[in-house]
Amino acid sequence: MQAWLDSLMALLALPQYGLSTLFIAAFVSATLLPVGSEPILFGLLKLNPELFWPAIAVATLGNTLGGMVDWWMGYGAHKVADKYANSKHHVRVLGWLERLGPKACLLSWLPIVGDPLCAVAGWLKLPFWPCTFYMAVGKFARYVTMTVALLYIWPS
Repeated sequence: MQAWLDSLMALLALPQYGLSTLFIAAFVSATLLPVGSEPILFGLLKLNPELFWPAIAVATLGNTLGGMVDWWMGYGAHKVADKYANSKHHVRVLGWLERLGPKACLLSWLPIVGDPLCAVAGWLKLPFWPCTFYMAVGKFARYVTMTVALLYIWPS
């Protein structure tokens, strides 16, 4: 199993595939699909440490674009969400998001709730570009923090 995983990581980290694979994984992981891009980022950097900042930038870009897609999906899903409008939890969360505004998108990096948060921001019609900015800041901070931590824990 380890040999197979090593060969897969080596293939994905090839310079001609590594950054594009990372971009796709980061984009898909920002949607509501359960995919994680951090292992791909970590594997790429273990095999190509000189790509640290380009890989962080590509992962942040892909993940932010995926968050923007979530925003647009939320913007278009107004009718679907209306059927849950009477839920007590729903009203409380919406009030919190309306008070925070686009800054709530800083939390888009959180597992489980981060991606739906971007969709809800779109549903609430929070301003697109400020939301995108806060998404990018939160996702960039997550990628830098997690990558540095992983490289510190497994240095070689």
